[in-house]
Amino acid sequence: MGSLSSELLLGFSAPIGSRAFSHRLTTKSFQKQLRVPYRCLAFSSYTCSATLSPVITEVEQKETFDIDKASLLVEELRNNFDSGKTRSYEWRVSQLKSIAKMLEEKEKDIIDALYKDLGKPGQEAFISEVSMSKSSCNEALGELNQWMMPEKVKTSITTYPSSAEIVSEPLGVVLVISTWNFPFLLSIDPVIGAISAGNSVVLKPSEIAPATSSLLGNLLEEYLDNSAIRVVEGAVPETTALLEQKWDKILYTGSARVGRIVMAAAAKHLTPVTLELGGKCPAVVDSDADLQVTARRIIVGKWACNNGQACISVDYIITQKEFAPKLIDALRNELEQCFGKDLLRSKDISRIVSSSQFARLAKLMDEVSDKIVLGGQRDENQLRIAPTILLDASEDSTVMQEEIFGPILPIVTVNNIKDSFGVIKSKPKPLAAYLFTNNEQLKKDYVQNISSGGMLINDTILHLTVSGLPFGGVGESGMGSYHGKFSFDTFSHKKSVLYRAFSGDSLLRYPPYTPEKERLLKAIISGNILRAILIFFGWSKE
Repeated sequence: MGSLSSELLLGFSAPIGSRAFSHRLTTKSFQKQLRVPYRCLAFSSYTCSATLSPVITEVEQKETFDIDKASLLVEELRNNFDSGKTRSYEWRVSQLKSIAKMLEEKEKDIIDALYKDLGKPGQEAFISEVSMSKSSCNEALGELNQWMMPEKVKTSITTYPSSAEIVSEPLGVVLVISTWNFPFLLSIDPVIGAISAGNSVVLKPSEIAPATSSLLGNLLEEYLDNSAIRVVEGAVPETTALLEQKWDKILYTGSARVGRIVMAAAAKHLTPVTLELGGKCPAVVDSDADLQVTARRIIVGKWACNNGQACISVDYIITQKEFAPKLIDALRNELEQCFGKDLLRSKDISRIVSSSQFARLAKLMDEVSDKIVLGGQRDENQLRIAPTILLDASEDSTVMQEEIFGPILPIVTVNNIKDSFGVIKSKPKPLAAYLFTNNEQLKKDYVQNISSGGMLINDTILHLTVSGLPFGGVGESGMGSYHGKFSFDTFSHKKSVLYRAFSGDSLLRYPPYTPEKERLLKAIISGNILRAILIFFGWSKE
């Protein structure tokens, strides 16, 4: 695949904060609704070599989802799209209603799969994945007719008489590559947007969440129109095969490192991309903030958010040096209230997704073990790490340089709260930035001076639930956005349409060009109607 070969992708199989391609899983590919069996090679988490064993011979004899099969899949979906079936309001609504029915009937199966993959508590899974998926689907059903209506646009005197509108049309055949930390929501939400916009869509779920990936494959095959909506399961080879194809849009959620690979693949076909990435999301805590409420909301935005394995979770805190001990005590007390005395064994905290991620996080902690002021306990067998707080870890440490994507929370202290601005600006622009304060001027300055994908004052992560706000990154945290109507727009082309009648034609635009025509044209364009009238009747020679 040239610069985007399987070997290259394998080199990025486990990026820091990995929401990317990893190891293991069987593949379900749909070519004319036939399931193709596949066994994936076992990949090391930090190398780019496959496990060499006699099983390779067996694997090579199995049918795999390769570039040829991916090409056939895209061709079939494009033929179905070109037939016009996905463009109709009736088709879109029927698919959305089927998704709504699926979410109601299979709620328990979804929650069970999320527990198998992430140990995600049932209530957290319902709130963060099932409920938000339902809200997205219900909003699309309620607003689709309005979203599809052409938007009227004013015209100018130069086109008089005329009318104009912006027509939203589907892009065509689109690819959604989702991630493992919210494996259901971040798969189904973009699919809802793609369907609402009238596209054919291929979903590639994350193989790192195999139970949810398998469930999505089964459910979308059962509930949706397989002539236009498909699921391809698998790992690096399947993703590589898919990225070789020409798509009309790619939406990828994951790490910035793999985002670059996806964008390079898309560039070969000039395919537009939406990249939902991540970054180090800061939370600035001023000393005038309500301490108890602040601590609770940080806990929800860190450890009750997939145990920190979320692109919008609080990655680090910045506060005044003299205030830090009070904040740490508040966090300690509220953590006990939320999760009990034994934080490592709490049933209300998700586990680490995989042994490779556990090892990565353990290495981060070992590097700054002398900076741990709370937590630090771990159980490798159960893939559990207790909520851990660091105080003033070195800026050169890995934990302060890379996205943590886990239950470790560094606190950085500054002498003046506005010094936090420089700390944040020294790093790539984050997906989300948080501020806790009662100072109105500080709020204004934070909004004005800190660039981030989204921002929330005096809380964490809730901006994600407001469908009227676009969700997306800036700089290295991503490009493009979705949620609500923004999902519809992401998967639509905004076509400009101008309507004119045969009457009202002006000779000004046609040769031969004369000084009188030029003067009249300039008067009209400048909006000087009186001068235009004078020139038209020959009463002005200037």
